Amino acid sequence: MTARRFSTLRRIPRPIWVLGFVSMLMDISSEIVHSLLPMFLVTTLGASVATVGLIEGIAEAAAPIVKVFSGSLSDYLGNRKWLAVAGYALGAASKPFFAIAATANVVLAARFVDRIGKGIRGAPRDALVADIASPGSRGAAFGLRQSLDTIGAFTGPLIAVGLMLSWAGDYRRIFWIAVIPGALAVLLLALGVQEPPHAAASKGINPIRRESLRKLSAAYWWVVAIGAVFTLARFSEAFLVLRAMQGGLRPALVPLVMVAMNIVYTLSAYPFGKLADSMSHLRLLVIGLGFLVLADLVLAQSNAWPAMLLGVGLWGLHMGMTQGLLAVMVAQAAPPELKGTAFGFFNLVSGIAMLFASTVAGVLWERSGAASTFYAGAAFSVLAAVLIVARGKRLKEAA
Repeated sequence: MTARRFSTLRRIPRPIWVLGFVSMLMDISSEIVHSLLPMFLVTTLGASVATVGLIEGIAEAAAPIVKVFSGSLSDYLGNRKWLAVAGYALGAASKPFFAIAATANVVLAARFVDRIGKGIRGAPRDALVADIASPGSRGAAFGLRQSLDTIGAFTGPLIAVGLMLSWAGDYRRIFWIAVIPGALAVLLLALGVQEPPHAAASKGINPIRRESLRKLSAAYWWVVAIGAVFTLARFSEAFLVLRAMQGGLRPALVPLVMVAMNIVYTLSAYPFGKLADSMSHLRLLVIGLGFLVLADLVLAQSNAWPAMLLGVGLWGLHMGMTQGLLAVMVAQAAPPELKGTAFGFFNLVSGIAMLFASTVAGVLWERSGAASTFYAGAAFSVLAAVLIVARGKRLKEAA
């Protein structure tokens, strides 16, 4: 089994590895900031938890709105790499503004710009992965990219913890360090990936005109609906950081909650991505939702450190099972000439759901306590599982 796994890894094209390392570097940059940002907002700038939820919701909704246009533009131009480079560059350029922020409004603006950059790069990058990988290995390719991305997602908080301990909680100084890996990510993508050829028929055609959008099948829109309900169940991870703050940890150690989650995410993303190439997608989604329900229930019932570790570990396992899988489902359901547009619309709908979910989560936290936020997440997870099972039954009946 191990030999077969390494054989599969060796067959994954080099540009997929480069894209994974680009994602890793940018995630290190982003997570150094994001793992500390909720505490910075609440303790240094005096923001409320509801404000944190609103900032996260607006920021996370911005990226998917832009993804529609960047994904469609990549289809129209027949070029995905340089749109991705522009998006990574904008994300890197936003980092200094966290360091100089004096109010929550400045943080909101910086988060908004950062997520606009994510929106510009996200759909073209995912479509680029789908272009490079063969159809039979897309699960492994997306899983590998996600695993490398998530290495950055736990390395960033680890760096943040070390710097918080070394620099006595100097948030602003730490935020300046985040500029370095962001700049390296831009350089690596610009120099290390060559755009593969695209079909000439896909260039110069407006991908969001009515005739083009009709090519997006009912199966594709069902994947979009599943992604939206998933997002309603999985609000911003800033609430995991806020929950860890309630456990009485030193502020310097709170980012470890993101380290724990992302270690599990990293270790599980590639194996489950590979499994998605041979297992029922709907079944794997339901199993992933089951782990999210367990995570929400654990986090709702206790904020003690051992329970926190268990809860965020289950949360990370759910992410590893489902996030790459949803990308594979989009890639398989979309026509080749509309992959960028398909990823864009998928992320648009998910982003609107994230805005709603994070805003509601913040309000519930303020009015009814932290537990109510996680119980609501569990309820949406159960709803998503019911919808997926119902869909599976209809497909069997149709067959």
